[in-house]
Amino acid sequence: MRFYHHKPMHPHNTLALQARADAFACVTNDDELLEALAWARAKGVDVVVLGQGSNIVLAGDVQALVVQQAMRGIERLDASNGDVIVRAAAGENWHELVQWTLQQGYYGLENLALIPGTVGASPIQNIGAYGVELQSVLLQVHARQIADDKLIALDNAACQFSYRDSLFKHQFKDQLVITAIDIQLSRRSNVNISYPALADFFNEHPHIEPTPQAVFDAVVSIRRSKLPDPAVEPNAGSFFKNPVLAAEVAQLLLGKYPHLPCFPQVDGSVKVSAAWMIDQCGWKGYRTHDVGVHPQHALVLVNYGSGSGAQLLALSSEIVTSVYDAFGVALEIEPRIYGLKP
Repeated sequence: MRFYHHKPMHPHNTLALQARADAFACVTNDDELLEALAWARAKGVDVVVLGQGSNIVLAGDVQALVVQQAMRGIERLDASNGDVIVRAAAGENWHELVQWTLQQGYYGLENLALIPGTVGASPIQNIGAYGVELQSVLLQVHARQIADDKLIALDNAACQFSYRDSLFKHQFKDQLVITAIDIQLSRRSNVNISYPALADFFNEHPHIEPTPQAVFDAVVSIRRSKLPDPAVEPNAGSFFKNPVLAAEVAQLLLGKYPHLPCFPQVDGSVKVSAAWMIDQCGWKGYRTHDVGVHPQHALVLVNYGSGSGAQLLALSSEIVTSVYDAFGVALEIEPRIYGLKP
């Protein structure tokens, strides 16, 4: 395995931000991972784990060993009573995993189609879309501890999942290298088209039966119509989380702004649309330096060519302040930030 020094990170983040890593290694198996971790300990440097760089902002050079997790492999572990357990290695492409499960007749991931990134990143963010979150199917996360190479397995409860969140963003941030996940899927078709955009799609296409494949196709079509392709317009998908508010707070907001999209949650809280608030503040299509807000989707920040991570974060800070001043709601950004000076 080769270690690269002062590695340009432009090709390794979907925002195409210019930065360098002090050291870089791509690991394709467990032996290479152990070698990389031993090298970092010997050199006394931190380790930052990278998948496909679809949910990060590089604010500057990364003073660490960047380990690109590229382990591949998908296998069926068990099947019983119509359910099947699948183990997917962390370096697998998420969308390709969703496609593979459908081809096998294993259902449950179809609403999560076309989410960029790798399998290993999915539990960190508790990825979710169109009414489904990873936590609904995840059984275990397998990982190695960076400090001592110890293998650990965390069940669903131990991951402390919540909306776009998990303990991997908190207690275990930069402490683990996720190596694989186990998910439980079904051989029985039980589609979920409760999300408004999906429900609208099937209402508008009554001749299409909502099978798992049709849901997958619909999600892909909707996402492509709303979100820019990072290969064409560098972005990290939704840059801000939708705020989750207490019911009484949401009700007060709705009284003032009756068109604010609201989504009641099972615990009684209410998720409100960050995109709508950003749009109302006039940010959609705004551009400064070489970064901006996409003209078709207010949640998406774009690098138009030579934009920097610092410029992107400055723009996001202005948006956060603007929304708070207008609505009294604090937005939180989704991507993880690396390269900030201590």
